[in-house]
Amino acid sequence: MKPLTALIVDDESLARKGLALRLQNMETVQLLGQCSNGIEALDAISEYSPELIFLDIQMPGMDGFEVVRRMQADNAPMVVFVTAFDDYAIDAFEVHAVDYVLKPIENDRLAQAVERALALREQRDSVQSKQKLVAMMADMTGNSAQAIESMAAETEGGSRYADRLTIKDGANITVVKVADIDWVDAAGDYMCIHVQGKTHIMRITMKQLTEMLNPGVFLRIHRSTLVNANMITGAQTLANGEYLLNLREGAPLKVSRGHKEAVKRYLQGL
Repeated sequence: MKPLTALIVDDESLARKGLALRLQNMETVQLLGQCSNGIEALDAISEYSPELIFLDIQMPGMDGFEVVRRMQADNAPMVVFVTAFDDYAIDAFEVHAVDYVLKPIENDRLAQAVERALALREQRDSVQSKQKLVAMMADMTGNSAQAIESMAAETEGGSRYADRLTIKDGANITVVKVADIDWVDAAGDYMCIHVQGKTHIMRITMKQLTEMLNPGVFLRIHRSTLVNANMITGAQTLANGEYLLNLREGAPLKVSRGHKEAVKRYLQGL
């Protein structure tokens, strides 16, 4: 497997050296260099185009979040935040960090963060390869990319929608049957897949997941929430006008105003 190219960004010299020693012992990581502040980091990212950066949050002048905000979208690397403070976890995932590792760093925890980055790279490479193939076939046949994808789906055996989701979490892989999903909701570029009382975190956008799920089965009840219609056991309108769906598992879900009428029409048509 090709190693991940990486940079370390931390204002503390000892922290940089310690992390560098650990990463140099990993065959899955190729360390390109070290930076002591945000300006150096942005210059190094522009020059070396690393796939991954290990980024401290609290640094003088420009903190880790500001570094992420200033990165160019077309060459932005994956980010693993490395910090002594656990106060920033929610903020870290809001800027789509791959992981959030606390100092002092444990070897197993660092290895898990690298595995997540490798899995994400594999996922991205697969999507890019498919896009290139579709574009090439569209060029050769004169058909649109959308038509090529539809033909491919039919050739592969029928439904264009997924019947299983493969969810990676570090070295662990969980396969979830789509029919067993109760509901899903978005958190940035992650989706929370709720299945029989358990929640699985999947690195995928709402748009990508929606394209994989049958719209005749999964109803959008909010801009960031989809519900499996087969799991709905009832609905209720509260005195304040709020519309709630009761599911086989868990608490009722609120339907947003913008989707309320469409959901009502769907349920009345069952």
